[in-house]
Amino acid sequence: MQVTINVNGEDYTREIEPRHLLVRFLRDDLGLTGTHWGCDTSNCGTCVVLLDGEPVKSCTVLAAMAAGHEVRTVEGLEVDGKLDPIQQGFMEEHGLQCGFCTSGMQMTGRALLNRNPDPSEAEIREAISGQLCRCTGYLNIVKAIQWAAAHPAEKTVGS
Repeated sequence: MQVTINVNGEDYTREIEPRHLLVRFLRDDLGLTGTHWGCDTSNCGTCVVLLDGEPVKSCTVLAAMAAGHEVRTVEGLEVDGKLDPIQQGFMEEHGLQCGFCTSGMQMTGRALLNRNPDPSEAEIREAISGQLCRCTGYLNIVKAIQWAAAHPAEKTVGS
């Protein structure tokens, strides 16, 4: 079947099998490897992307289901050569170690800040509760999202 999906502001049309997962479409068909494939069970959250502005685990979404919708990946956070505040926050607050969960955490953080530009620590922890980080203990991830909330950019993805 043929699908057209808007990814990071650009339409991509590909011939796919109906069972083709969105994570595979992004990584294998488009070469956008910032979206990670982690657990194969949708438990880890490394594959989170924004689908029409909402965080989804792309390992549970068929590419065909994303046809006609807007998908935003971590590669699409940067605007005009400038990092999104969520990306900058992860750098400033050391919100990553091995980096495997980082793209999913950043996408979830961006979706949260688009909905609520000043979340509490509890709201941040709830937003990222569906994602696993085996390195940081979450403290610096929370601080990174708080940093981004305190340093909003003039133009961010989806806002």
